Amino acid sequence: MGFWLSPTSPASKWLGFVTAVWVQAISGNNYTFSNYSDALKSLMDLTQLQLNNLSVAKDVGKAFGLLPGFASDKLPPPVILLIGAIEGFIGYGVQWLVVSQRIKPLAYWQMCIFLCMGGNSTTWMNTAILVTCLRNFRKNRGPISGILKGYVGLSTAIFTDLCTSLFSDSASSFLLMLAVIPLVVCLTAILCLREIPPSSTAGEEKEESRYFGIFNGVAVVIAVYLLAYDVSGTHGTVVELVFSVVLLILLASPLLVPLYLTVQNLIRSNSNKEDTEGHVTEPLLVEETVPEKAEEAVTAAVAAANGGEEGDEVEVERRRPVIGEDHTIVEALRTIDFWILFVSFLCGVGTGLTVMNNMGQMGLALGYVDVSMFVSLISIFGFFGRILSGTVSEYFINKAGTPRPIWNAASQILMTVGYIVMAMAVPGSLYIGSIVVGICYGVRIAVSVPTASELFGLKYYGLIYNILILNLPLGSFLFSGLLAGFLYDAQATSTAGGGNTCVGAHCYRLVFVIMAVACIVGFGLDVLLTIRTKTVYSKIYASRKSKKSMAVSNGH
Repeated sequence: MGFWLSPTSPASKWLGFVTAVWVQAISGNNYTFSNYSDALKSLMDLTQLQLNNLSVAKDVGKAFGLLPGFASDKLPPPVILLIGAIEGFIGYGVQWLVVSQRIKPLAYWQMCIFLCMGGNSTTWMNTAILVTCLRNFRKNRGPISGILKGYVGLSTAIFTDLCTSLFSDSASSFLLMLAVIPLVVCLTAILCLREIPPSSTAGEEKEESRYFGIFNGVAVVIAVYLLAYDVSGTHGTVVELVFSVVLLILLASPLLVPLYLTVQNLIRSNSNKEDTEGHVTEPLLVEETVPEKAEEAVTAAVAAANGGEEGDEVEVERRRPVIGEDHTIVEALRTIDFWILFVSFLCGVGTGLTVMNNMGQMGLALGYVDVSMFVSLISIFGFFGRILSGTVSEYFINKAGTPRPIWNAASQILMTVGYIVMAMAVPGSLYIGSIVVGICYGVRIAVSVPTASELFGLKYYGLIYNILILNLPLGSFLFSGLLAGFLYDAQATSTAGGGNTCVGAHCYRLVFVIMAVACIVGFGLDVLLTIRTKTVYSKIYASRKSKKSMAVSNGH
């Protein structure tokens, strides 16, 4: 047991990563609104605009992600996780009480508050997980982002399919799962997730890459398994129960990695103790430390010349950091590159969230009674977009120094095509749109996370990341709350219950066209960022290539 808890043991490091994967596998609950939005609309007699504004309230919770961003520099990851777990339990728990009719429907503004709490809970979870894992595995940021964000993408399908198989797609049961399961998983992760010194040798980095390959493989198996269940039609009670059990076993299977390391360590006894001690934290770029060391040397020399007295103050002008070095939040906000990344991110995730939040009504408008299939498709293909883009972008950085933002540009073009197809409302367009939006949204999320860390550093990454994802509530408000809500209501007719409904391809056609234009703008910004960051990624490539060459030389 002591080996598992040792802060420097490889098994402890990977056990923490396994629990991080589990947290991400349940922290995509913010994307599941379509699964119970129709129940809220009927129960509260809402118009589409009112319903969309409820989804905006959910996404506004992301705006308060600045709180965990600030807290990440002051509080340990377990405390941040605990806050998120409790807040999610309250937010989704109250929604469950309303939908299950255990209490009377709350006032509209009160429901907005609890949806906001549910949305904000994931920012605490994601901040604790991403900041810790990126620091623990800083030389493999692409795979880390792809795997973790990939499981976030899968979480919607995991929740949806488990609820369908166990509780017959009940909206109230679904909300109960969203309240209870994340709480239990986060309490488990609290025991294991710690910041641990990163790898310091080429051999350790190679070993990490091998284990990441295993995690990728397991994740792909889970995604294919979920997809097969979704496309295979209706199932009997026994099949659904077996499906649930096998899914839980697959989610638990990554535990084999830390278990293997534990057994390996016991066999080798204490022969590898030196490998887990004395790690030196290295910067992403070798060049980053030179100015800092020079500045320290100048300060020390002047202090020595003054007799080394504590009262003597030496003022050294602070050099403004360049892209690729650690930035404070103020320094990052002063750069053009941050705002290019911010606005392009808005074009991608804002439009993607609109589809996710309105999928229930989009499906009904086109004559589909059950939209859970489309929700699962977005989730599963979002996973493929996240996990592939993380690994592929890392490969091309190591291979040729290809700037990571170029993959965001490619995703924006593909998403534009997807929206045009959905606007045309050809047969099967909702299936095509769900797949395309899922893939591109996944790429956008997985690529932007490591890009921000590479451009502005990891020192203040928690806050920088949470400012970047302010695009989620902003995009939800602009594209979902205003654009989709107003245009849908303009086409809808009143119903006897006091709400409204719209049936036909015209309901969302103009929405899709406008979102396609937004993606074209995002494409242009991503191309510009690719050009501006070419030097940064060339340095990263040169640094890694130099390190590999030194490792080969030392090996001989």
